[in-house]
Amino acid sequence: MNKLKPYKNYKPSHIAWLGDIPEHWEQTYLNKLFLDNKTKNEDLRENNLLTLSYGKIKRKDINSANGLLPASFSNYQIVEKGDIILRMLDLQNDKTSLRVGFVNERGIITSAYIGLKVKNNYSSKYFYALLNHLDLIKHFYNGGGGVRQSVGFSELGKERITLPPLSEQTAIANFLDYKTAKIDRFIAKKKQLIKLLNEQKSAIINDAVTKGLNPNVKMKPSGIEWLGDIPEHWEVRRLKYLAKIKTGRTPKIESSLIDFFENAEINWFTPGDFKYDGILKDSKRKVNEFAIESNQVEIFPENTVYLIGIGGTIGKIGMSYLSASANQQINAIIFREKIYPEFGFYFLKNSKHQVDLLADFTTLPILNQAKTKEIIVGVPPITEQKNIVEYIEQETAQINTIIQTIEKEITLVQEYRTALIAEAVTGKIDVRDYEITEMPIVDLYEELEDEMSLAAEDEVEYGIE
Repeated sequence: MNKLKPYKNYKPSHIAWLGDIPEHWEQTYLNKLFLDNKTKNEDLRENNLLTLSYGKIKRKDINSANGLLPASFSNYQIVEKGDIILRMLDLQNDKTSLRVGFVNERGIITSAYIGLKVKNNYSSKYFYALLNHLDLIKHFYNGGGGVRQSVGFSELGKERITLPPLSEQTAIANFLDYKTAKIDRFIAKKKQLIKLLNEQKSAIINDAVTKGLNPNVKMKPSGIEWLGDIPEHWEVRRLKYLAKIKTGRTPKIESSLIDFFENAEINWFTPGDFKYDGILKDSKRKVNEFAIESNQVEIFPENTVYLIGIGGTIGKIGMSYLSASANQQINAIIFREKIYPEFGFYFLKNSKHQVDLLADFTTLPILNQAKTKEIIVGVPPITEQKNIVEYIEQETAQINTIIQTIEKEITLVQEYRTALIAEAVTGKIDVRDYEITEMPIVDLYEELEDEMSLAAEDEVEYGIE
C-alpha cells in the first residue's frame, strides 16, 4: 500500500489558511489563472439548464424552472466542461451551503454565480479541489459586502493561492479523483445498507401497528383499502378524534431590538432536525422565553408527535419526550388518553402513503391541519398499544445499533476525505509517485482504516496540522 509522505523541503507561504508549502511551489493571484466568464446565452442557443446544489452541478428541467420565461435565460452564462462555479451570495446568513462546483458538461447557469474559466493549460480540476477546500473551511465568509454580503470576481480575483508545477497539478487532481471516487462508492454502499436496514425496521413496525402481536387473533375488515384486515377488537378512528393538532410558528422580527433567538434554550424544531429514528432531542436553533411571552411561538407538551407538513420531506415524523416548539412547516400532534404517544408515533411513522393521498400537490406538497386531522389510525386497547411499543423497541434495538455504527463509519470516512483533499491541494503530502490501482469495494474500508491510521501517525511524526 502507498504510504503518503510529505515533501522534503518546505517554505512559509505567509498565508494563514495555507501554512508552509513545498519549496518549489509558487504563489499567485486567482485572477492570474482564471477569466471571469462573460459568455451570455443571448440568442437562447443553449437550453441545458444547470444548477449548483450541495456543491454539485446538476441538470434541471428548463420547463419547470420556477415559472421563468424562455427570455429569462438570455442573461444566463454559458459554461463549458472544466469551468468552476462559485455561489458567493448571502455569505452572512447562509454558512452551511457548499458554494463551489465543477462543470462536467456544456450548459447554462445563472449569471448571479461567478463562472471561472481557466487560462492556458492549468489543471482546472486541481484548482477546483483547492477552492473546494477553501469552501469547506469557510474561508470565503471573511469577505463580501452589501445587503447580502456578496463577493464578485474583482474581489475574488485578489485571492492568493498556490501554483504547483503543471505536472503536480495533474498528479494531485488524478490522485483526488481516484481516492474520492473510491470513498464515495464506499459511502454509497453504506448508505444503501442503511436504507435496507430501515426498510427492515419499517416492516417490523408496520406489521406490529396494523396487525398486532397475536398471529392467532380473529381479524375483521378495516374498511380502509390500504389498512386491510385488523384485529377484531380494534377500532378505526380519524386523527381528529384522537389528538389535538396545531401548527408551529416562526417568530416575527418586529424590530432590530428584538431577538427571539438570543440566549435561547427552548427547542424550536424545523425539518432539518428530524433524524432517521424520529426522536427529536435537540434543535439547531432555539427560542427564548421572550418569544413565548410575546406569543410569537407556542410550546407543545412532552410526548408530542411532530409531522412535517410542507416541502420535500413532507410526512416525516418526529417525537420529543420534552416540551418544545416548532416552526410553521410542522404540525404538532398531541394525543389524548386513548392513544399511547409512542404507539401513535410508530403508527404515523409508517403512514407516509396516507400523507401522499391527503396532501395538496401544487407548487409545494402541503398537508395542512385540516388534512392532517383526516389521517386514519388503527386503535388497539391502551394496554395492547404499550405492549406493541415494547415489542417494536426490542426488535429494532439491534438494527438501530448497527445503523449508528455504520453512520459513525461514514462520518469518519467523510472527515478523512476532507482532510485528504486539504493535505493534497496544500502540499502537505506528496502524491507524485502515488500508484493508482483498482481494488474490490470489500477491501476499501480496510485500506481506508490503514491510511487514516497512518495519516494520524504522520501528523505526529511530521508536524502536519
